[in-house]
Amino acid sequence: MLSEAPLPRWFIDLLAHRRWIRRTRPFPHVYVRDVFVAEFYQRLAVEFDRVRTDRPDLFGPVAAGYGASGASLTRMRNGPLEVFLSRAWHDLIERVAGVPASGDVEGSLHHHPPGSPRGWPHHDLTPAWFPGAAPGPDTVGLPGDDIDLKSGARLAGVPAREMVRAVAVLFYLGNGEWKPGDGGETGLFADIGAAEPTPTVIVPPVDNSMVVFECTPRSWHTFLGANTAARNSVVMWLHRPKEQAASRWGGDRIVHW
Repeated sequence: MLSEAPLPRWFIDLLAHRRWIRRTRPFPHVYVRDVFVAEFYQRLAVEFDRVRTDRPDLFGPVAAGYGASGASLTRMRNGPLEVFLSRAWHDLIERVAGVPASGDVEGSLHHHPPGSPRGWPHHDLTPAWFPGAAPGPDTVGLPGDDIDLKSGARLAGVPAREMVRAVAVLFYLGNGEWKPGDGGETGLFADIGAAEPTPTVIVPPVDNSMVVFECTPRSWHTFLGANTAARNSVVMWLHRPKEQAASRWGGDRIVHW
């Protein structure tokens, strides 16, 4: 069941309240430009740049063979980037996607240096392990340092819950003035059967814009590479219990790391 709690005023005032566009091809997704008011967006961009400059030690490879480095949002507390870990943001994304979520949030800052290679289409219907009991209606669950997020590996006696990614969010920031030909877009695919699949929709990395979609066995997407400048983003997910995902699509459609 979707959260029905009213969003707090402090949070509503951060949003630019532009039109959010719902698209159906190649799979249902929502595209937004000017997500936040200009003043708050600038705070996010400045903080992203500060973290990249002052704390390069927080960034590590996102995945083997993937061109991006990432830094967990859980290390970005007490600053503007913490908005992405707020219950208000979780509930907004849940309602926009129309997908009931558990309150568990995972995310990171992503940085693709210029000339990063193209990624491979993937759908993000993958497991994630969270500690302890499920979060209450006013809190979020975050990954724990003593549990491997992807495998659930942990010491004996450490409680954990196996969840599955339910909604993906890509928010673009700190990219400067982008124009066609600059590369670094996100491709959304209807089919990946070809040796070199062609995206049906190409999402440009325009600052303060965002794409949101439910993670399903067909939500194929990837970074398209060929970026002439750095491509920066916040990438994050809401989650659902594994049993719900398995009941809807079958457990064999959940791709383990």
